[in-house]
Amino acid sequence: MAKELIEGNAALAEAAIRAGCEAFYGYPITPQTEVLEHFSKRMPEEGRVFLQAESEVASINMVYGAACAGARVMTSSSSPGVSLMQEGISYIACSEVPAVITNIMRGGPGLGNVQPAQGDYFQAVKSAGHGDYHMIALAPANVQEAIDLVVLAFDLADKYRTIVIVVADGSIGQMMEPAELPPMRPVRRPGERADWALTGAAGREHNIITSLYLGAENMEAVNLRLQAKLKKIAANEVRWKEYNTDDADLLLIAFGTVGRICQTGARGAGAGDKGRAFTPHHPLALPQRAHRRVGRAGARHPDGGDERRADGRGRASGGRGKLPGTILWQNGRCHSLAR
Repeated sequence: MAKELIEGNAALAEAAIRAGCEAFYGYPITPQTEVLEHFSKRMPEEGRVFLQAESEVASINMVYGAACAGARVMTSSSSPGVSLMQEGISYIACSEVPAVITNIMRGGPGLGNVQPAQGDYFQAVKSAGHGDYHMIALAPANVQEAIDLVVLAFDLADKYRTIVIVVADGSIGQMMEPAELPPMRPVRRPGERADWALTGAAGREHNIITSLYLGAENMEAVNLRLQAKLKKIAANEVRWKEYNTDDADLLLIAFGTVGRICQTGARGAGAGDKGRAFTPHHPLALPQRAHRRVGRAGARHPDGGDERRADGRGRASGGRGKLPGTILWQNGRCHSLAR
């Protein structure tokens, strides 16, 4: 399909629709209100469900209910709105039902302001809700990546029966760029829902979906299962982009809009500086071995070639790591520049 000039918020909403999103529940908040507006127009046109809830708390619990029924479902908000959703997010994580959230981040803490920010990093990757769980976190750096990663979010949510959050700062939501939208996927029919979904028990045993597990042994089993799933995700779903990292003396690591700035800085570095950029698409499970491989001048980690690149090829061998804002990696040592 041909590229078109499209706003980030509208682009990610349309991408979700084309990925087969069956229902959207949300509440308006700047700078992501255009996501809600686009869904409010397009979902009725496609014969699908759109509902503006009375609050963020209501919308995430509506997502929970629709996800339990096996629907491809989504909500969207911005920083303080996502904070209000944390209890529902924790319920979804423990119940192991697939759902997608987008967070178009603004300044904080508190009500903060409506300017772009990346202050929700730890909320997304460490999970602000109660209990031992993590969401899959995907971080686009431009409008095209927002489109691609929203589509990927639905696929990963279904694949792992988990919640996926797409974190983009307000700049990406509000900017307009040429981008290519994906083709329209057909919406799943009720008979195509997963066998675990609550679709009525006619002719089969009852399915039970819950986040309540009484007894220490039962809760331990759930947490061990969630951690095993997280390890599998970290081993297979890490994505990133590199910019001229092969002979880097100095490595800038950042996500989202800041990643783009770092690429510009790397391009403008003097020949003697060998400045390079590295932008993770999945900041939850950072490819640490790739960091070591590209973070030393002229050195490559022996098994660095099996890591997963942004094009999806290969297998990620790095585990979870920390990304406290922008990182400078120089002469084999890691230095935090901003948080």
